[in-house]
Amino acid sequence: MNLCGKKLRTRANAKYDPPGLHHCFREAGHDGACAEFPYLDHLKEVAPRVAAKIVRDATKTTGASWKSEDAGPNRISRWTMLLSDADLAKLGVNMKALKPWVIAKLREKAASYDDCMSAAQYLTWSVYGMTGAPAPDDATRAFITSRFGEVVPGATGCLVCRAPLHFALFEEARRGKAEIETAHAMPRSHTAGNVGFAHRNCNIAQGDKSLDQFYEWIAGILTRAGRI
Repeated sequence: MNLCGKKLRTRANAKYDPPGLHHCFREAGHDGACAEFPYLDHLKEVAPRVAAKIVRDATKTTGASWKSEDAGPNRISRWTMLLSDADLAKLGVNMKALKPWVIAKLREKAASYDDCMSAAQYLTWSVYGMTGAPAPDDATRAFITSRFGEVVPGATGCLVCRAPLHFALFEEARRGKAEIETAHAMPRSHTAGNVGFAHRNCNIAQGDKSLDQFYEWIAGILTRAGRI
């Protein structure tokens, strides 16, 4: 599928975004207005919280839940954190005022705009493959299957434990605690081939290890415990 690619005006809530990054992901020659996340239109209707989570997790860093100069910006765009300290200062982000662990946390979440967009598209495809997920409408199916292949209901599993993930777990999220989180096979690599969904407990258990490191760690524990 050939895409429109027309540049979009920076959104009002993207105060730290460098200009000229956002563009249209609708099919080339489309009717109507351009859109950055057209493949999420269906989810916005049937599961708006899930659609919002995909955009948030794909494009934003995590951040402090409080506001202070040394805590850093909350939910800043991942691509913005690729900029130098000097360029960030021009956007109003004073990295020198932040604590070292805050800087490390922000920098490790950095990713290019293109990688963030591909991650959002892959997460959308993964959602529709969950057990109990709604079927995508024709436009959404055409978009996501052109990139990642056919949607197979029930095929999406936890990135870490590989057990099937049920769409209903999204609705069990409580304030500050989701039951499904976005996870990465290799930490600090935010691309379509490296992201996926995982149970919250599995994602916490993996921590900052790669999946290979995590599985080796688990195997060592089971060996020492005489379980394998």
